[in-house]
Order: sequence, then C-alpha cells, then structure tokens
Amino acid sequence: MLNKTLRQRAILEVLEQNAVSNQEDLQRVLRKRGIKAGQATLSRDIRALGLGKTASGYGLPAREGSPALALPPTSRLVREFVLEVRAAQNLLVIKTSVGSAQPVAAALDDEGWPEAIGTIAGDDTILIVCPDKEDAKKLAGRIEEMLA
Repeated sequence: MLNKTLRQRAILEVLEQNAVSNQEDLQRVLRKRGIKAGQATLSRDIRALGLGKTASGYGLPAREGSPALALPPTSRLVREFVLEVRAAQNLLVIKTSVGSAQPVAAALDDEGWPEAIGTIAGDDTILIVCPDKEDAKKLAGRIEEMLA
C-alpha cells in the first residue's frame, strides 16, 4: 500500500505537469503511475492538500508570494520519514528514509527557526547549518520532540 504522503506528493506532481479537470482524470493519471486510489481517498487527499477547483480543473494552492507546493505539517513529515538526528558541532545531520530528505527539509525551512542558518537536502540526508553548537543541540531537541 502506498503511503499517504507519497500519494499526495504524486498528486501534486501530476497537477504541476498536467491539467486535471476531475477526479476520474486524476485517478486515471495516477493509475498510469502505478498508484491506485479510490474516489473517497482522492477526495480526502484533495481536501487535505487544499486543492482548489478552477475553470480548467484542480489547481495547486498558492503560498504567500509564491506558487510553491503545499506540504503536510512538519511534525507529520518528521514522524513519518526521519530516522536519526545528530548534532556535530554547529551542524545538524538528519537521516531520512530514501527519497524523503527534500520534502522534510522544505518543511523544516518553512518553520523559520532562528537556529537554522541554511539547509541542504540530498536523497536521504539533510544538513542544517546552525550559528553554534548550542543552537544545533536546541534544534536537534525540537526535531527529536516531533519524533516522540
């Protein structure tokens, strides 16, 4: 069974690339990608993602000043995908499940925490640069609280 977050990410990718006028079209496109989802599941995903229905079909939600994709809550992404959090001096290394570092890093960036100067994400690892090791430990603690 496909994880809900991964299915919702696929829905957002589909909508970035294609005009989808109704749920049947969305279901058909997802099926071609190997994702099977019923109408009730798609309705819940559409509502959870905040997608809007326009004259041309479903549209992506807009954030303030940018057409960025909506992300699930940071705490949910951390709980679902983060495997380990380690502070190393003023750096924070976060291991995630394969392919999950990018959305987790984007969600962490959106938090706007003052302890994070910058974030770099690979496939399964996130590197966060902090001003000093105390800030790295503080930020590690915040993220570990989300894991609990």
